[in-house]
Amino acid sequence: MTRIGKASELAAYRAELLKKRPADAKVVAVCCGTGCNAYGAQKVYAAFAAELAKQGVKDWALRSTGCHGFCERGTLVVMFPEGMLYQRVKPEDVAEIVEKTLKGGETLERFLYDDPVTGEKHRLEHEIPFYKHQERLILGQNGQLNPESIDDYIALGGYLGLAKALEHGADWTLEEVKKANVRGRGGGGFPAGKKWETCRNAKSDKHYVICNADEGDPGAFMDRSVLEGNPHSVIEGMIIGALAIGSDEGFIYVRHEYPLAVKRLEQALVEARGLGLLGEKILGSSLSFDIRINRGGGAFVCGESTALMASIEGRVGEPRAKHINTAIQGLYNKPSNLNNVETWANIPLVINRGAEWYTSIGTKGSTGTKIFSLVGKVNNTGLVEVPMGMTLRKIIFEIGGGIPAGRKFKAVQTGGPSGGCLPAEKLDLPVDFDTLWNEGSMMGSGGMIVMDDRTCMVDVAKYFLGFLKFESCGKCTTCREGIRRLHELVTAVTEGRATEETLQLIEDLSETVEAASLCALGTTATNPVRSTLKFFREEYLAHVKERRCPAAVCKTLIRYDINEKCTGCMVCAKRCPQKCISGERKKLHVIDQSKCIKCGICLDVCKFDAVEVK
Repeated sequence: MTRIGKASELAAYRAELLKKRPADAKVVAVCCGTGCNAYGAQKVYAAFAAELAKQGVKDWALRSTGCHGFCERGTLVVMFPEGMLYQRVKPEDVAEIVEKTLKGGETLERFLYDDPVTGEKHRLEHEIPFYKHQERLILGQNGQLNPESIDDYIALGGYLGLAKALEHGADWTLEEVKKANVRGRGGGGFPAGKKWETCRNAKSDKHYVICNADEGDPGAFMDRSVLEGNPHSVIEGMIIGALAIGSDEGFIYVRHEYPLAVKRLEQALVEARGLGLLGEKILGSSLSFDIRINRGGGAFVCGESTALMASIEGRVGEPRAKHINTAIQGLYNKPSNLNNVETWANIPLVINRGAEWYTSIGTKGSTGTKIFSLVGKVNNTGLVEVPMGMTLRKIIFEIGGGIPAGRKFKAVQTGGPSGGCLPAEKLDLPVDFDTLWNEGSMMGSGGMIVMDDRTCMVDVAKYFLGFLKFESCGKCTTCREGIRRLHELVTAVTEGRATEETLQLIEDLSETVEAASLCALGTTATNPVRSTLKFFREEYLAHVKERRCPAAVCKTLIRYDINEKCTGCMVCAKRCPQKCISGERKKLHVIDQSKCIKCGICLDVCKFDAVEVK
């Protein structure tokens, strides 16, 4: 690999790549992100490679890419330059696709997206509602490049932002990031430029640049997909940050459970060093900077800045008191700048296209786009990237396609375990840092869990408290004991053992935990219970006063019965694991309540609506 000695050589290097990669090149892009790999994407890719060779197809190139976002529809295959999308492709489908579509130009309609609302079939990726309403600044390149090829990234404009930053210098670079008002996408929303400036101005012989890729929220996979699909965007952002801050050493702290992300990061770092984009005198400048990968052990609390830095140092991942600013005294007690994956990936865009362009997207207080992991009771699950300020309604119903089976929307939980649950009357809220916070929720790293009318909000609060009580590092008593006690109290509500006084105790204890905890894990841990108490209090009261779960979820408060619609088909009796359903063929069956464990299998298998849950 030839080392690029200066910025002008980078432009020439890219020009040569573009000759080999014309914009109208025919390319079959197979999504090989973790989500599609679960559907067998690697076998689909191998089948394409074999079939293209077997059928003698030479005018189509094959590319393995990162996550395209529409994870539910994997394996995804996009054919460029037109952008035709085939969904749910299996290895056995590949021979026909090569013969009829790539060679014959025929569209195979069974692989097209069928809109569940309009019934319309969509050929092109950008026409599908899931993609149509997004603005994919970060995720857009995932489907266009091989994440294991630095040449693909450079051909698409990669590292031009770095060259521009080196040309204009550290002061200009810092000011551009400040003018763009890039706010940290890791959850806090603190302006990146201000943090960079604080770190830069801290007097020290050493400054560190760190990427937080310890994504621990249940149901969240935004950072993983960026690292798997476009690792160089994060590396370039960190190099630009190192220039602005005055750093020569960086760390990427990534979850141990992300092996594919680690593999692609490691390869990307090797390639960047080989071209002279990392290491000594980058692109012939005075900047020397390199990056090391640290793998986390799976502790949720290590997403907190000081706990993360302690873990890098080889110590137990515990937070420090917040009066110590990590931008001044962070890793190894040196000034350290920590941003998350998505924040770093935004930086090359800001530098390359300018702060004025960046601030034209989103809102005045929350500029740019945000990636969300849209999951739960929604038709189109996956990763979505939207301009800041888009409403919850548009995200859930236009991009997400609404609620499955025509059921009623009940709530959406934003911000992961530390976020709040917002009801239907809040659907028209714009999604930005400040609005969500003012409503008792938060942006967080970008988790967005949709719930329908079969969801028990008390059970939701119990679930997240149960998660957080085990993830608390235990350093401060308020968090360690307070979250555990809150979980006990909410559990008592779900089991019909609570009173109205219990609800008051939950609210009082929540205030204490929020006010007195050491780090953000504790101070935000009460958001799920406080928001559900605020917006769904009647549901708590039903559990407490009527000993009833309106959503029929809490097992202690429900029972299964068989009604007069029973045809005596005996399917439920055969499938019951407890053998507690009795009755003769073609006669009404009965459930022995003393044996019933309320697993719900009888309800699932009954085709005659004969099983009721009360």
